Amino acid sequence: MGKIGVGVIGVGVFGENHCRVYTNDPSTELRAICDLNEPRMAEIAGKFGSPDQYTDYKAMLARDDIDVVSVVTPDFAHRDIAIACAEAGKHILLEKPMATTVEDCQAIRAAVERAGVKLMVDYHNRFNIPVLLTRQAIDKGELGRVLMMYVRLSDALYVPTGMLKWADRSTVAWFLASHGVDLITWLFGSKVKRVYSVARSVVLKDRGIDTPDFFQTTLELSCGGVAVLENCWILSDSMQSIVDFKVEVVGSRGQVNMNPIQHGIMVKFTPEKAEMPDVTCAPDVYGQPLGFALESIRHFIRCVKGEAEILTGCDEGLEVTRVVCAIHESAAKGVPVEVV
Repeated sequence: MGKIGVGVIGVGVFGENHCRVYTNDPSTELRAICDLNEPRMAEIAGKFGSPDQYTDYKAMLARDDIDVVSVVTPDFAHRDIAIACAEAGKHILLEKPMATTVEDCQAIRAAVERAGVKLMVDYHNRFNIPVLLTRQAIDKGELGRVLMMYVRLSDALYVPTGMLKWADRSTVAWFLASHGVDLITWLFGSKVKRVYSVARSVVLKDRGIDTPDFFQTTLELSCGGVAVLENCWILSDSMQSIVDFKVEVVGSRGQVNMNPIQHGIMVKFTPEKAEMPDVTCAPDVYGQPLGFALESIRHFIRCVKGEAEILTGCDEGLEVTRVVCAIHESAAKGVPVEVV
């Protein structure tokens, strides 16, 4: 079997990670990239072996030598691209969330099923070592019955004001709560049946970015468990990391506390600042990129090769979108919303 030909649509911050993995994996070859930002695309092409460059994803999808496509576009721009990938017979690694409406997720799933291709939604915390160890402890019965969970996944103000040019077309719930919902349902082993969420819009609105500052959400699960999910986009830019990620899992026999980002394993001090290196991705460890956010991409390669099973496919992606839609509805109406 020859190398798997890969194209990446969207080569921003996280799209670069996809390009890095495909360039370093011996079974794949990055053959094309696509982005509307041509200077950025040229920069990425220069870093990763000069793949062909496109501003029209349909032209890229017409190539016969591309087998797999990573879709790393903003969350509101997934439906049409994912459907086009499926119709072109390409396997799809789709960044979270799958889409921002239930109807869009259903349309993507239908296209994937018609085409007979593989699709994985990239919820990479399922490859995060502390999360995996917690899941193993739950499976072994070490915590007893899981009763309560707290998940805090928030970003510094820089993310919606500087890193993302499209924050006002999305929300922190789509950007971060989608990760949290997948984590919660996976660790509980149960679906969400009801949510109650509160959001406020002050800081970002004053800056001309029309999106909520935060969502505080209570989720009730079908198994009887309860989770609190906190997602904020206005934390201080003076934090040592732009991400704050904390998880507490409480069971009938024990508990687990996680602090996967603000870990304190390594803090670098220079005359200018103190900082904690990003633990989601190490670009070069003896010539190989490492990190749980990269391992999920490698897992998809193994799935395409028939060596592994997809963990977060269309059904899981649809379920997360269903819950995040309910979070938005609850915050807008000020009442609990059933997840149906």
